[in-house]
Amino acid sequence: MAVKLTKKVVDSLDLPESGQKFVWDTELKGFGLRLTPKGLVYVAQARVNGKTRRVKVGEHGRFTVQEARDDAREKLRDMGRGIDPSVEKVKAKACSVTLRQVTDAYIKDRGLKESTVDSIERHMSGVFNDWTEKPIVNITRQSVLQRFRDRSKESKALANQAFRVLRAILNYARATYRPDDQPVLPENPCSILSDAKMWNNIQPKNRRIPTDKVGNAWNDLQRMMNDPGRTIIGQNTAAAVAFALLTGGRWGEVSTLTWDRVNLKDNSWHIPDPKNKQPVTLPLSKQAKQILEGQDQDTEYVFAGRGESGYVGKPIRVMRTISEAVGETLSAHDLRRTFRAIGGELSIELWKIKLLMNHKLNQDVTINSYTETSDLRYLAEDAQRIGDWIERQGRHAKSKKVVELEAAKQAAV
Repeated sequence: MAVKLTKKVVDSLDLPESGQKFVWDTELKGFGLRLTPKGLVYVAQARVNGKTRRVKVGEHGRFTVQEARDDAREKLRDMGRGIDPSVEKVKAKACSVTLRQVTDAYIKDRGLKESTVDSIERHMSGVFNDWTEKPIVNITRQSVLQRFRDRSKESKALANQAFRVLRAILNYARATYRPDDQPVLPENPCSILSDAKMWNNIQPKNRRIPTDKVGNAWNDLQRMMNDPGRTIIGQNTAAAVAFALLTGGRWGEVSTLTWDRVNLKDNSWHIPDPKNKQPVTLPLSKQAKQILEGQDQDTEYVFAGRGESGYVGKPIRVMRTISEAVGETLSAHDLRRTFRAIGGELSIELWKIKLLMNHKLNQDVTINSYTETSDLRYLAEDAQRIGDWIERQGRHAKSKKVVELEAAKQAAV
């Protein structure tokens, strides 16, 4: 049906009982009225790039006929220029997506570990707190540069971490939000940090227990593990630190170790979801096994703690005691570097040490292709050499202390 649409004509139209019907305007081609049982809606329709497109102009009553015709004329003019309204609608929706929405999708799609998600959320609620509800298209190179400079004044390392997280999230957005197969972000605004060589130069940490002080640390750990004056939690924490020193394990993997991942019969322990996402079975030295045998096996966690988690927390007090004993300020992660240094002291091949620490190997094709990396029990001899060396250093440190005490007594006489 085609007729010049006027208020009188529109008001005289009867709504269909079901379905829909159209009345097209004879004054403006492509402008019309869609009638349904629920009401009347003005529409504009034309062919764009060989496809018929119809868009809503507005509801009758909210728009007069002339207002609707004028609005339709603009939409038809755009379609005549090849602008597809359906694509533009998708673009508008994509351009309104916020940093919070992209972050949520990034976390969901990648199946990240809880610790990684926690790290991302810390940056979102901290460094980027006022950006989370902002559309990502409004995050500019200059705003990134200014925020990076400001945060670098507080902590260069934290600034690097936060903006690497942001870069990864926005790269994800560029890959996944692509209306009309074009990225909603023409470029990642964080690229300015690379273009301008702005990333902070952070020297890698190299803290560890000096090899000539490992015996002192080991003896202190033994004392704390067996000190009846310490709480069970304190003893368990010391035991976990000693286990970490013997195995080179990450604190998060050691502290959360459960008994179902331990096999005392074949002297091994298992990490099903390590940082590199490659499940691995590792050998236990006799010293590490003895520590496990000394733990309460009626608990879920090997190194049981208090609170909701059920396992020991950060070993702040234990590491403080060790730090005083060796003259270095240390954290639990420094035990891994100590383990690596001990391996070097014993001339154990680096690739073996990396495997025992559950590190990724280098890019050597031969090693990566022909080396077993999921079951490392064949490295039991190397793990035992490290355990024996640590224990031997403890004995040396004790004997040295006895000699020093005897010398002090003689001097006093």
